[in-house]
Amino acid sequence: MSGDFSDFTGSDKGTNIKIAIFGVGLIGGSLALCFKGKPGFEVVGHSVNPASAEKYVARGVVDWATTSIAEAAKDADFLFLCVPVGRLEDYVDELSQLPLKPGCIISDVGSTKASVVRHAGKLSLQGAVFIGGHPMAGSERSGVEAASLHLLENAFYVLTPTDATPVEAVNKLEQLLKWTKAHIVKTDAVQHDDIVGAISHLPHMIAVALVNQIAGYNETNELYQMLAAGGFRDITRIAASDPLIWRDILLNNREVMLKLIEDWQGEMERFSALLEQGDGDGVAEQFRKAGHFRSQLPERRKGMITSIYECYMDVPDHPGIIGKIATELGQAKINLSNLQIIESREDVPGILRLSFRQQDDLDKAISLLTSLNYSVHF
Repeated sequence: MSGDFSDFTGSDKGTNIKIAIFGVGLIGGSLALCFKGKPGFEVVGHSVNPASAEKYVARGVVDWATTSIAEAAKDADFLFLCVPVGRLEDYVDELSQLPLKPGCIISDVGSTKASVVRHAGKLSLQGAVFIGGHPMAGSERSGVEAASLHLLENAFYVLTPTDATPVEAVNKLEQLLKWTKAHIVKTDAVQHDDIVGAISHLPHMIAVALVNQIAGYNETNELYQMLAAGGFRDITRIAASDPLIWRDILLNNREVMLKLIEDWQGEMERFSALLEQGDGDGVAEQFRKAGHFRSQLPERRKGMITSIYECYMDVPDHPGIIGKIATELGQAKINLSNLQIIESREDVPGILRLSFRQQDDLDKAISLLTSLNYSVHF
């Protein structure tokens, strides 16, 4: 599998490279779209639900689909497990009982890696090779309907081979994943879970705890909910993530999370001590340190926590103004994902929040609306 990547097809051998995807949702469907239609590739989808399997085909995401694990896995060169974290080990167990194609590669897309890599390492996969994987991209939407050819483009895609993983297998998987246009990063599974736990799992827990804290206050004073619009809603939006998915993720990574919670409590205790002492310089220093580190974080890079691409604009309270703005954006082929009227009173302009799915659409919208003499701000 060396040389120009365009040669990585089955067409030169007169045979297909079969790619089986188990769970064709947001990530699985996006992977499928990256591979489907490429010369020599055959993309198969699997779901235990017949209606879902039919939907995968009807939406053109896969070449064909089945409810049989054995049928999907038969003669497959690559098998991607795109099921919830809590089901990964079950699927590895089932695949280990099947007559898999010798040398085939099994990978997953779960956001925790140590447990599934460890589990797969204990099994005889009958000549197959398991390589943990985690494409670090997401969306506020879910399901195959949200799958996109461009979802993984420019995102980090982490692979977690072990010392026992054949180098040729890792190279082969990397070659295939070039079709996603993601940036491949390799690390060990334990380090992956430590880092992703800190930058993704912990923020989700903090957001949930914060929202629940405010919800508790709101039970005796509804002003909390009323005044929590705007910034509070934005910074806690990840608290609305899927409960069952996050239950499995956090329990699967619980040892890491318990240590991170302990460290987080230490950070809060440090703030508490500064406030008790009335140490204004100390408080300011905490913000300075955080601001310095944050300023060095890469911008416009896809990650596990979906970026917000939004702007606000002042609009006069005139009939049809919202429709006119939406029409202007549509005629310019700018994909508007949502809009919300935040405020509209006789004595002030209305505030309109416009949301987009990618930075490019936001940039184009700002340029267009500004050229039409609308007041646009962040």
